[in-house]
Amino acid sequence: MPVQTRKALFSDLEGISRIYNQGISDRIATFESEFKTPKELESWINNCYPVIVAVENGEVVAFAASFPYSSRECYRGIGEFSVYVLRSRRGTGIGTIAMKALINESEKIGLWKLVSKVFSENHVSRKMLKEIGFREIGSHESHAKLDGAWKDVILVEYLIRSNIR
Repeated sequence: MPVQTRKALFSDLEGISRIYNQGISDRIATFESEFKTPKELESWINNCYPVIVAVENGEVVAFAASFPYSSRECYRGIGEFSVYVLRSRRGTGIGTIAMKALINESEKIGLWKLVSKVFSENHVSRKMLKEIGFREIGSHESHAKLDGAWKDVILVEYLIRSNIR
């Protein structure tokens, strides 16, 4: 059965937290260092910004989530996103599928831009985002520490041109 995407449901939070916790454990995609329970992620589903899951054979194998970039009204159309793939399914294109679905849902709700910060050494994510059409627009040196070491991040953005008028 092919991978299908849809908006995340509360029942998906177990799978989302499992995948997110793998990302936390791997130390390649987030400054977060404490594992998250499904309960701690419930606000993601109540969020008015889209959260997409990629499902294969009934299992959540990836997710792409967006959140408000800022509380300021002038930035209401910008979503800050993350994308994570189940460790055993990385490198199969599922992250790309989830991100394209997130872009589509973001366009439907009127967002005009998606942004994120990607660890500079996370070449796999950077390559995937470039292939989709994200631009690397700069970097933050020594943005924060992870396990006591300073990390640089690359700023990426995707303009949803149909919503820029």
